[in-house]
Amino acid sequence: MNDDCLKLTVYFGESDRVDHHLLSDALVDVFEAQRVHVAMLVRAVEGFGLEQALRTDRFLSLSEDLPLVAVAVDERARIEALLPRVTELVTGGLVTLERARLLHDALGLPDTPDPADETTKLSIYLGRDEKVRGRPAFVAVVELLHALGFAGATALLGVDGMAHRARRRARFLSGNDAVPLMVVALGGADAVQRALPELDRLLTEPIATLERVRVCKRDGTLLAPPTHLPERDDAGLGIWQKLTVHAAEHARHRGRPLHVELIRQLRAAGAGGATTLRGVYGFSGGHKPHGDRLFRVRRRVPVMTTIVDGPERIRRWFEIVDRVTDETGLVTSELVPAYHAVASGGRVGGVRLARPPR
Repeated sequence: MNDDCLKLTVYFGESDRVDHHLLSDALVDVFEAQRVHVAMLVRAVEGFGLEQALRTDRFLSLSEDLPLVAVAVDERARIEALLPRVTELVTGGLVTLERARLLHDALGLPDTPDPADETTKLSIYLGRDEKVRGRPAFVAVVELLHALGFAGATALLGVDGMAHRARRRARFLSGNDAVPLMVVALGGADAVQRALPELDRLLTEPIATLERVRVCKRDGTLLAPPTHLPERDDAGLGIWQKLTVHAAEHARHRGRPLHVELIRQLRAAGAGGATTLRGVYGFSGGHKPHGDRLFRVRRRVPVMTTIVDGPERIRRWFEIVDRVTDETGLVTSELVPAYHAVASGGRVGGVRLARPPR
C-alpha cells in the first residue's frame, strides 16, 4: 500500500492532436516513459467542455470526435514529474489531480477507516479477458461487490493503458487479453474491509485504489448534499469538486434517457463540462448487476456521468442532478484539489494541490 499517491485524470477530444500525433497516444506514451504503476484510456459516449461543443455517439455527425478520459495513478513524486509534459500537451481540455491510496501485489486493509458519513470509492484494475474459474474476472468482481452490499459498481473497458508499469494497449490482429479494464465501486468502510481480502484471493495480480467520496442520492432519495467547501484554501489555491451520477443506460427522466437529459440540462445552464462513460457490466443502488458480458454494448449497461467545477457552481449543478435523478441513480461528490482547464478563452485553475480546511 502507498498512501502518498495521486490520481491524474485528463478529459479531452478523440481527434485532438499534438505535432501530427493523436493526443491520446502522446499521453499514454508519457505514462509509459514515466513507468506509472497503472493507467487507463477510456472512450466516452457523450459530453462537452468549456467550449460547449457537444460530442455524442447518438448522431453520426457528432460521433467522429468523442470525449476521451485518461487516468494515471502512482506515487506523488512520479505523477508530479510528468505534470509539466501533460499540461504542455493538453491545449484544450481538463486536467485534474486527486489524492488516492494505491494497493498492489496484495490488497491490504487500510490502516484507518473512513469516517462514518463517508463512503470509499474502490477502483480495481483488471485485464480485459482475465478469468476467474472460467468466468470473466470483471463479472466475478462486480457480483462479489454486489453480494457484499456495495452501493454500486461499474466495469469500464479501456483501449490503452498501463498495469504494473507495463504498456497494455488494444491492437488489430491481437487477442488484446491484457488491455486494461477498471471496476469503479462504492461502498462503506465495513464493506470495503470485507471485500479486499476476498478480491486478493480472487485475483492473480490485483491493483486497486481507494478514494473518499460522499453518497448524496440513491434511487431518488436524498441522503446528503455535496460537502460545503470554500472556493479557496488558506494559501489562496482553488478548491474544486466532482459530482458523479451512476445509472443504467435505460434509466429515464420524463421519457428521455437520464444521462442524455442530464448532459442537455447542464449544457443549457452553462456548466463548464460533463462527460458520460458507458460501462460493460455493473449495478447501482438496489438494482442487480446488469450489462453485456460479451463486450457488445446494449441498452442495459451502466453509465457514469461526471461534472467537475468550483464548489459554488457545483451547488448549482447539483440542483439539476437532483431534479433529473428524482427516481433512480446513485449520486456522489468528491473533493478535487487541483483543476487545470484550457480552452480558446484561456486557462482556469492550476496543478498545485489545494488543502481545504478540516
